[in-house]
Amino acid sequence: MTVVLLALGIWQVQRLFWKLDLIERVDARVHAAPVEAPQADQWSAITAGNDEYRHVRVTGTFRHAAETLVQATTERGPGFWVVTPLVRDDGTTVLVNRGFVPPDRRDPASRSAGTAPGEATIVGLLRLSEPGGGFLRKNDPPGNRWYSRDVAAIAAARGQDRTAPYFIDADGTANPGGLPVGGLTRIVFPNNHLVYALTWFALAAMLMGAMVMIGRREWARAAVDPEA
Repeated sequence: MTVVLLALGIWQVQRLFWKLDLIERVDARVHAAPVEAPQADQWSAITAGNDEYRHVRVTGTFRHAAETLVQATTERGPGFWVVTPLVRDDGTTVLVNRGFVPPDRRDPASRSAGTAPGEATIVGLLRLSEPGGGFLRKNDPPGNRWYSRDVAAIAAARGQDRTAPYFIDADGTANPGGLPVGGLTRIVFPNNHLVYALTWFALAAMLMGAMVMIGRREWARAAVDPEA
């Protein structure tokens, strides 16, 4: 049992260094100069380990009439992410999370200044699809109720072909009229591995201590009564 506890502690130490390396790599991506978002011939090579939270830019024309509202809880309170398809010159589509709107501004007519036509260049963070839905709530495409930014499902519901397998969280550049509000991406990596490692090592030490105490007690008993 002691060996098992020590092995678990060592495993958590390894996980700790892996997590620290991940945090460092993601931080470097977020603060790097933006690069062109992956083109269609690069989509198959996109991975979470290499591309999630990469600082990117993309140019195209928004299809505001095809926007999707995804329920969100942010530092500004509950509301919706405004996810809008952006069509590039090559005909491919990238979903852009343009930012947050409160419930009373979910109607595009209430924020028409932010839906101006024309070409736009968006800078933000590359994010991977969130399939299925949110916690205990599944996306309902027929009912147009969305709880996660499921790229494939949203693209299918909006009849979009050749859609990138990722979406982009727009940065905090202000939109006309002030909505949607971008730049609200939360990058949080829970890192409790050191606590877990210390717990396993402490349990191993306690078990070893108990075994030593039992051994000493048995040795002392045998010394007093050799025939015991």
